Amino acid sequence: MKHKLKHGGFFLIILILVLIAVNYSFFDEKIENLLINYETGFVERVIDGDTIVINGSSYRLLGINTPEKGEKYSIEAKQFLESKVLNQTVKLFYTEQRKDRYSRDLVYVFLGSDNINAEIVEAGFANTYYPSKKDQYYPKLNSAWEKCLDSNLYLCEKSLDSCNSCIKLKEFDFKKDFVILENSCSFSCDLTNWSIKDEGRKNYVFGSTILEPSENVTITAQDFDQTYVWTASGDTLFLRDDENRLVLWKSY
Repeated sequence: MKHKLKHGGFFLIILILVLIAVNYSFFDEKIENLLINYETGFVERVIDGDTIVINGSSYRLLGINTPEKGEKYSIEAKQFLESKVLNQTVKLFYTEQRKDRYSRDLVYVFLGSDNINAEIVEAGFANTYYPSKKDQYYPKLNSAWEKCLDSNLYLCEKSLDSCNSCIKLKEFDFKKDFVILENSCSFSCDLTNWSIKDEGRKNYVFGSTILEPSENVTITAQDFDQTYVWTASGDTLFLRDDENRLVLWKSY
């Protein structure tokens, strides 16, 4: 069912123009929700942390990526989404990216005025994910990621490894698909079972790897068993230790 803004009277138009002119971000978001077409739907099932079912059809939450089944925090991500939207009537907002490769609708889910996609990121159960291009909701989700980092929650939890501050991103060439990490400390660092991941599902896990002081290691797309890793439209590199805690991250 489509809901569209009906033409209001003169005073409503004046009010909207005044609020936009003074740039109150709170009101801007409310007005944006009024001006954009949306659908409503009753959430009958939550498949995982970023996929819901409405009227028998799957909807993929846009702009985020939660852990896959079997990965750390996948169960918690699903439970969090269930606590928010299961058996609730939500609003579904679309952008130019209407479908994913599995033919699922790509949506931003709102419960009242709450952006559920952003709340999942802020809670620490997802990273931002824009494989095609960033849209008008990206700043909101990026802000949610920053808040997650400040809170040190789940996927944003900082590494406690003694080499956490040692390993530096010496070079990150996303166009040529390679990453160079360097050990800046005066002692050796064991990177065994550490991982490098993009915003999506591409993941490289280090085998037995010891970096001596000032030594570096280069990781290419071939190490990922991929023809490419980093998307031209923008992506993020996440380096995690063997406990899946965050060592560093870099977006472009």
